[in-house]
Parts: sequence; structure tokens; C-alpha cells
Amino acid sequence: MLKDIISVKPLEGYQLHLKFEDDREGVIDISKLIEFTGIFSPLQDLTYFNQVKLNPEWGTIYWENGADFDPDILYSIITGERMKPLLKAPKRRSRWGWGGFLSFVGGYQRFR
Repeated sequence: MLKDIISVKPLEGYQLHLKFEDDREGVIDISKLIEFTGIFSPLQDLTYFNQVKLNPEWGTIYWENGADFDPDILYSIITGERMKPLLKAPKRRSRWGWGGFLSFVGGYQRFR
């Protein structure tokens, strides 16, 4: 996916209007995504929450305390599109797979 957020606008409550570089946009309720603990605890204060900023270099939103969100997750939630894995699972290298390899190693160690 790798779509950058290009604008953010705080709305009522913990909702944010986000617009992405492909012109897709929508509203997301952050309170449904997180618990207000740890780095996210200051966001529970709506005055602080509304100080959300856009970091164009990262393509995401953030707050001064270092809290931020993965733009791909936000894009997936807003558009309803499933995220594609970045890496594919490796194919088996032998007809026995890892189980066969581990059996071989275990058998080898027994006869040493």
C-alpha cells in the first residue's frame, strides 16, 4: 500500500479526518484503535489530541510526545482494503520441510 497521509483535521471527540496521497479520505475514531496508556495516555486530553500534526517525511500523523500511527494501518481501516504482506513466506527447500530436517538432525545427534 504505502500511501502517505497528506492532510489531517481533528473533528469531534477522538475522530480525525484523513486524506491520503491517492485522494482517498475518511474519518477514523482513534479511541477505537488504542487504549489511552503509555505513549498514548496524553492523547486522552482532547486539547492535546487536537494538536495532531502531519509529518510529510514519514507520511503520517503524530503528536509532540512521539505518539504516531502507521499510515498503512489507517489507510486499510478507512478504505476497507486488506493490507498485503510485504514479505512472502519462503517456499520449502526440501521435500521434507523443516520437520524432515529436524528429524535428520535429531537422528544424527543420537548416533554421534
